[in-house]
Amino acid sequence: MDWKSKRIRTILEAALAEDKAANDVTTALTIPPGLRASGTIVAKQACIVSGLGSIPVFLETFAKMSSSPVGRFEVVSHPEIFDGVKVKKGQPLAVIRHNARALLSCERVILNLMQRMSGIATLTNEFVKAVAGTKTKVLDTRKTIPGLRVLDKYAVCCGGGVNHRLDLQDGILIKNNHISLGDGLPAALEHALKGRKAGQVVQVEVRSDLELAQAIEGGAESILLDNMTPSQVKKAVKQIHAKLPNVPIEASGNMNLKTVRDYALAGVDFVSVGALTHSAVAVDLSMRITADVY
Repeated sequence: MDWKSKRIRTILEAALAEDKAANDVTTALTIPPGLRASGTIVAKQACIVSGLGSIPVFLETFAKMSSSPVGRFEVVSHPEIFDGVKVKKGQPLAVIRHNARALLSCERVILNLMQRMSGIATLTNEFVKAVAGTKTKVLDTRKTIPGLRVLDKYAVCCGGGVNHRLDLQDGILIKNNHISLGDGLPAALEHALKGRKAGQVVQVEVRSDLELAQAIEGGAESILLDNMTPSQVKKAVKQIHAKLPNVPIEASGNMNLKTVRDYALAGVDFVSVGALTHSAVAVDLSMRITADVY
């Protein structure tokens, strides 16, 4: 993750602007302007960490937005704690030494982002562990919070998952509505194969035996088995391998921690799980702020 990128900075700036962090009236009225403090971010539950790299960028962005100088800052974490690491309940993640006003004004947005990202990473890791020992990899989807997709997908990687398409120009995936509106699967697949740019892989979502046969016959380069049972997936995998042995196979549709291993054992290369980003529960983090004593 390039935390310095313009795209990321825009997201973080918007979060600070939404909370009016540069106009924190309570802090301005109650905290001396020159007071230095240390904020310790603590995991209040076991989790996979994600979003640590956002902290310096949040603070740099806040300094530009603030009408008064906030001075230097320092973010210190243990060498063994970084994005993607599992931590225990009560474990400190990082210490931020900064102007007390800046810490108080940025506290909520920093925690909000890290809690969501760590929640996604933690849930993703549960799915990754559920398919351990198989060849199957866990994919995310585009079911992300608008404006936060790049962060949501980074969090998936922190949990050991793999990113699917970032956006609609990032790959070709013929889904059920394309099939319905595009004069059927054979026609939609033919048009995609003929019109695609060099290097673009054409993936087709299939929901029935007929569509599977059409995708195989039409030369699909990747096949997504949607809303099938594990036994149906196992049968479909055999059919695909018989005709297209090197084609990647993905399964999707209401994946959960109880069923995902059954799909992995059915022989697919990937399982895509929308829940990673649309249903992950934020983990519980806190920031303990104390005045520095010199």
